[in-house]
Amino acid sequence: MQPLIDSHCHLDDSRFDLNRVAVVQRARDAGVHRFVVPAVRCADWQRLQQFAAADVNILPAFGLHPWFCNEHRESDLQQLPDYLTTAVAVGECGLDGKRCDIDMQTQLHWFRSQLTLAAELDLPVIVHAYGAVDAVTSEIRRYPGLCGVIHSFSGSLQQADQLINLGFYLGFGGGITYERASRLREVVKAVPLERLLIETDAPDQPPAGHQGQENEPAFLIEILASVATLRDLDAELLAECCNQNAKELFSI
Repeated sequence: MQPLIDSHCHLDDSRFDLNRVAVVQRARDAGVHRFVVPAVRCADWQRLQQFAAADVNILPAFGLHPWFCNEHRESDLQQLPDYLTTAVAVGECGLDGKRCDIDMQTQLHWFRSQLTLAAELDLPVIVHAYGAVDAVTSEIRRYPGLCGVIHSFSGSLQQADQLINLGFYLGFGGGITYERASRLREVVKAVPLERLLIETDAPDQPPAGHQGQENEPAFLIEILASVATLRDLDAELLAECCNQNAKELFSI
């Protein structure tokens, strides 16, 4: 099978500091060779930039995640365009209506600023939308022509259709490997193949069989297999489609 692209993983996360080389090697041994890595706060940008400079298969994105709003500063937005000259996307950015104790107006300030920047620079956005798909969709509508991916999509089929109609891709990860995730599995079966991305979100969201472990890009193979089974598709064909989608979205 052709080498896979993990469309969303956090290889820069400090949890990988002791074994990052081994994690990347295990991924390559499993058939996962390229990694879209979105940084989530300004303090991480330079570190990710250095990782990407040392490995052409690490494809960086730079953004300000809603979970870290209390750390973000206006000066971060001033620095961001310089980092984006070497990036495949703006992000990870977005809104969180369930796991974030930051008020929505504050989250919106940072999200809107990054959407505006992405539109100005003609870059895609990598969007976190947990418990906030409708709010995210409403914001995206303000930027006709903007493209991107809703990573780790967990909304309804109706919400998926709205985002796809706006030109967005949907990313699916370890969640779809769990039999109890029946609604999410129905969504992944219905999403047009040309708008589907696969991801790990490593080191978070491990797939079934790896509960309690740190997730790794190597596990993308298992996510691919689950999606292929759900859609009754040949895994090789699915891999080719998902890779092509990632290449088109991120211009790689």
